[in-house]
Amino acid sequence: MSKRPTIIDVAQHAGVSKSTVSLVLQNSPLVKQATRETVEKSMAALNYVYNRAAANLRGADAGLIGLVINDLRNPFFTEFATSAQMTFAKHGFATVVANTDEDPDIQSQVIASMIEHGVSALVISPAYGDEGAISGIIKRAGIPAMQVLRMIDEQTDVFPFVSLDYATGGRLAARHLVELGAKRIAFVGGLEDRPVTRERMSGYLEIMAEKGIAPMTFHGRPSRAFGRDMAMTIVRDHAEIDAAICFSDLVALGMLSGFAQSGVGVGSDFRLVGFDDIEECALVYPQLSSVRCDVARFGRRSATTMLEWLETGKCPPEREYASVELVARQSSRGV
Repeated sequence: MSKRPTIIDVAQHAGVSKSTVSLVLQNSPLVKQATRETVEKSMAALNYVYNRAAANLRGADAGLIGLVINDLRNPFFTEFATSAQMTFAKHGFATVVANTDEDPDIQSQVIASMIEHGVSALVISPAYGDEGAISGIIKRAGIPAMQVLRMIDEQTDVFPFVSLDYATGGRLAARHLVELGAKRIAFVGGLEDRPVTRERMSGYLEIMAEKGIAPMTFHGRPSRAFGRDMAMTIVRDHAEIDAAICFSDLVALGMLSGFAQSGVGVGSDFRLVGFDDIEECALVYPQLSSVRCDVARFGRRSATTMLEWLETGKCPPEREYASVELVARQSSRGV
């Protein structure tokens, strides 16, 4: 007796992904009519019969997206996750969200669990470390998976990468400070060995080289505590520094606190630019200049890219970068 055809057999016959066949079986509005007809013809040709009861026992294969985030305590990543989740919801997909807390072991665990429970796809803002484990799990699962904001796997032909144009953001911030008359500009925050730190710092280094200004970098965890401590260190040990670009707004907000405690006027005595433009930038005093990444829009765009992948079965571009802009406020322009 011949083996009963499976959903994988149908996908191979129709030339689409397993997830696309699942969407057809679930009558998802995401699937174009021509694609639906192709899949249905393959089902008929193979005499495929959908066992809904068995599918329910396996889990909701279609309609469930895994969203894995490295640090949900950071409002930047929270905004991304919220926007992506809401976009999936508007298209009929439920989202399983997991915070890995920058722990690669937890990351591998939650990804394996999501796959076991039948997610149709994965969107991952990854923690660094043990990258081979995560890519191996994803490849064995054979479902669409996209890395966002951080790249941990260079095989972007099967694990595409979507991020923001951080290098341009660094250039915009550095040029802004130079044009305002800053003479010694530091880059503050970000772990030195992280690719995202190098990306955000690259534009700054480019402008420093162009203007003949020696760069000064102070690496560390992108936190308010680190920013506060660095502001006090600059006041005490580096009086020549008159401006800074921060790895993130959290670092910059910490520096605001440290300078206030040290009696330094930000916007007049010292010029400061953050990175991400989280909501708090416009609410503090002085208002914080920042590189706006519009992470809400980016979250919607990332989710839409994944939805299109599920619909068409066609992998998105290997690497794609969304634009950024500089929002100049009081911390750099003056109060």
